[in-house]
Amino acid sequence: MGTTGAPAEMSEAPKSLGARLVGVFFSPGETFEDIARKPDWIAPLVLMTIVSIAGMEIFLNKIGVRPIIEWALEHSKNPQTLPPEQLDRAAQIQTLFFHALGVLATPVEALALAGIGLLIVNVILGGKISFKTAFAVACYANVVTIVGAIVGVVMVLAGGPEHIISNPQNPTPLSLGFFLDPLETSKPLLSLGGSIDVMTFWFMGMLGVGYSRAAGGKVKTASVFLIFLAIWIVWVLIKMGLSTLGS
Repeated sequence: MGTTGAPAEMSEAPKSLGARLVGVFFSPGETFEDIARKPDWIAPLVLMTIVSIAGMEIFLNKIGVRPIIEWALEHSKNPQTLPPEQLDRAAQIQTLFFHALGVLATPVEALALAGIGLLIVNVILGGKISFKTAFAVACYANVVTIVGAIVGVVMVLAGGPEHIISNPQNPTPLSLGFFLDPLETSKPLLSLGGSIDVMTFWFMGMLGVGYSRAAGGKVKTASVFLIFLAIWIVWVLIKMGLSTLGS
């Protein structure tokens, strides 16, 4: 009888959703390799969108935007007050904006990062990944920011509202801007401090690992991270410039 050939190697079964979510924190390299073999994005995107909405709604219900507007008007270069009806209108408009931000921020950010990741890997570094894979990496990398969201909710619920009212861009001690006095610090420096935070660098690190492993290791993690870092620096400089115009 003739011998049969060796059976083709079975592909490894993909990790469960729970294993992927946990693995992003504790074994990101192996986890992103698994994600690249069978990319999915719906579950992490929905999860982080829910987290975003919940965090925003807790903030709006516990503190709201009106005290922040009042504080900003009182401590502006030319202190002023608004009639109650104008203040109510301004608060209503900004509240609607924040409701929308809670819903849209996560998917819009994931789409932007997927596009940037695709450009970095396929064009700049000469690797090859699909947009679906790039989007899946962005969605799963974003899961680590749940830590910052939890810290933010704790600060809103358990911390005093005074700090958030006076420094809403830096609500948690995860950023350097949290430790700066908004009355004594220039707006550009306050903007810079708010940009330097633990979650941003952790997130960029996860993007570096994710896109490197998604490309089969053909691009280096450090190279991806450094390009994201360069883009971040440009963005920070733009924000600082815009804050100067508003000072």
